[in-house]
Amino acid sequence: MHQGSDMDNRNTVLLVMGSARAARNCPAITAWVEQLAHRQAGFDCEVIDLAAWTLPAGDEPGIPALGHYAQAHTRAWSDKVQSASAVVFVVPQYNWGYPAVLKNAIDHLYREWRNMPTLIVSYGGHGGTRCARQLRRVAASLKMRVANTSPALVLPDDVIRRGIALRPQHDLAAFERTVGRAFKELAALVAGTEAPLSRLRRTLLGAWFAVT
Repeated sequence: MHQGSDMDNRNTVLLVMGSARAARNCPAITAWVEQLAHRQAGFDCEVIDLAAWTLPAGDEPGIPALGHYAQAHTRAWSDKVQSASAVVFVVPQYNWGYPAVLKNAIDHLYREWRNMPTLIVSYGGHGGTRCARQLRRVAASLKMRVANTSPALVLPDDVIRRGIALRPQHDLAAFERTVGRAFKELAALVAGTEAPLSRLRRTLLGAWFAVT
């Protein structure tokens, strides 16, 4: 259903919060991203907080590629992802990589990710570009269709090191245009209206990330 899905299904775009830490900026950033998704591309989104999903690591007896899930929570996660027209990962960079909770959520499934229109929004003291590259490599190998633009949100040092509350409307204002462009690319992927040059660039990027 992912290829060329009708935009009437825009309410099925999943915003996946890639952090489950007790003290995290992910909810505030995701709420800001959700506003831009609606304003810039007309998307209605469902926020997925992985901290609220019970997905124990290694509790499935079979490999995800077979699609035979023994656990009810895995089947529920599969149904949720399959119902989506697109997925947006809002992910922090921890120790130069992306969090285990997100990798675990991805690894519970396999075929469900194939051809999924996908956007990666990373954040951190340096924007999270390294974790975004790692995540893009995994997505490429799973044959997800990742938007070319991956916004990298740089958080103020006081927010990271002193625990000052993040003010997304103020602190992330410089990235609004990039996020808006990324959502327009995602909308084209969902609607099947991607420009040929954009498709070529995405295909080449995906092939490169899949083999590196």
